[in-house]
Amino acid sequence: MATYKQLVAEKEALEAKLAEMRASETAGVIEQIQGLMAEYELTIDDIATKRRRGRPAAGARKAAAKPKTELPPKYQDPKTGATWSGRGRAPAWLGKNRAKFLIAE
Repeated sequence: MATYKQLVAEKEALEAKLAEMRASETAGVIEQIQGLMAEYELTIDDIATKRRRGRPAAGARKAAAKPKTELPPKYQDPKTGATWSGRGRAPAWLGKNRAKFLIAE
């Protein structure tokens, strides 16, 4: 039965052999790809995948988004001076009768 040290040595030898084989095969594959690209006059842009369906990429969504602008306030609490633009959740101080807090334009 093999000892731990022997197995570790075998593992290291196999890993070295794997790295060597991968390097030699990778060089051949790259040459093949370059040859096919030259034969068919392809560029890297032709090969790279392009998003066509679904939601746009995260960068495209951010670029297309409009910058948020602040709205002028429509309602004001006379006691505290707090204001509300009329969008989003209504503040508690507004109550049910919004007309009395409406800012005159």
